[in-house]
Amino acid sequence: MNAPLRNYDIAELRRLDLAHHLPAQADYKVIEALGGSRIITRAEGCTIHDGDGMALLDGMAGLWCVNVGYGRKELADVAYEQMLELPYYNTFFKTATPPTVQLAAKVAEKLGGDLQHVFFNSSGSEANDTVFRLVRHYWGLKGQPQRKIFISRWNAYHGSTVAGVSLGGMKAMHAQGDLPIPGIEHVIQPYLFGEAFGEDPEAFASRAAQAIEDRILAVGPENVAAFIGEPIQGAGGVVIPPDGYWPKVEAICRKYGILLVCDEVITGFGRLGEWFGFQHYGVKPDLVCMAKGISSGYLPISAVGVADHIVAELREKGGDFVHGYTYSGHPTCAAVALRNIEILEREGLVDRTRNDTGPYLAAKLATLADHPLVGEVRSRGLLGAVEIVSEKGTNQRFGGKEGTAGPIVRDLCIKNGLMVRGIRDTIVCCPPLIITHAELDRLVGIIAQSLDEALPILKAL
Repeated sequence: MNAPLRNYDIAELRRLDLAHHLPAQADYKVIEALGGSRIITRAEGCTIHDGDGMALLDGMAGLWCVNVGYGRKELADVAYEQMLELPYYNTFFKTATPPTVQLAAKVAEKLGGDLQHVFFNSSGSEANDTVFRLVRHYWGLKGQPQRKIFISRWNAYHGSTVAGVSLGGMKAMHAQGDLPIPGIEHVIQPYLFGEAFGEDPEAFASRAAQAIEDRILAVGPENVAAFIGEPIQGAGGVVIPPDGYWPKVEAICRKYGILLVCDEVITGFGRLGEWFGFQHYGVKPDLVCMAKGISSGYLPISAVGVADHIVAELREKGGDFVHGYTYSGHPTCAAVALRNIEILEREGLVDRTRNDTGPYLAAKLATLADHPLVGEVRSRGLLGAVEIVSEKGTNQRFGGKEGTAGPIVRDLCIKNGLMVRGIRDTIVCCPPLIITHAELDRLVGIIAQSLDEALPILKAL
């Protein structure tokens, strides 16, 4: 560790947690029954430590974000140096700061092509809000203000703000707050295992893409502003589309003159073995949302990459884009993000994910395929998923509904020393890009052990 360990009164922290803290995406009744949250006190590399002395291999890289791993002193140092020089200034008053401008240039370099402009925010949710407003503003400037409709997918995740939840396709989130807001249409997700079990992958890719075109025609192409999608749906359960899906989606967008938005909040900055997921799939979006891996979670920052033709319209027509945040382009966050990208470059972590650890994870996950609880394993780069089924050779779930087995296996994984996420009945992993072969062996080994322990529990249901 780079700093002395602090002694926390964990019992007192848990008491204060219950008394005052409302954690994100939580069932507060469950948190109360547990006596408070698990208190994570420190971390290094790919390992996190809780206040009860347990060390866990972090199979989720925090929340899909700690790409360069924990304990990077140089990221702390660059934040300290920037805070002494200029801790904060805004970009509202025709001003910018050096690290903000430098980061914009670096992100544009990694995006490539005509994605040469960057708008900064603090979170992925804010990035998607920016896209929502920018796209509608763009079409207004183009003299087509009726182009307001966004098309998204069911089970997509685009954030937790009102616009983000609405753009997303998670029905449980829609049920809270009378969402989605008007002007957003949802179509089938490209989830072969769940939506089209046994169907030919190529045929399903065509059918899932056709659903987008069918919805465009149903609402009128002249009314559609954009299609938005994650290259791989992360929070949806690491939903990997069949080969050919994304080029078909791009072709449909071009056919009708609709903007293509790629939400790279999870897949950006090396997760799939390319700097961005759209590069992995060989498509060219008009806007790209990013967050998480841009700073490896060390400080909150997000961005939207914007194509030249959109910015040209903004500049030609003029007038304020009356949108932005207090922390848009925050100089300390930008300085940390810039150094984080330098680490990814210097250590070759993107290439390593593509050529080494990504294929190694795929091979290790494949060893789980014969387990009686496993219906499918799948991965791309360092994103992986294990589907739990009640009957081998099917996609049937325990109890006849999704969400029974996943939490049981997840909790066993955590008990056995691996932090993973259970999304319905899918165990998903997203480890730091620095993870070693030995740690990947351990990750898959703990999943296997936990599946074995879950088998009698689930069979008894």
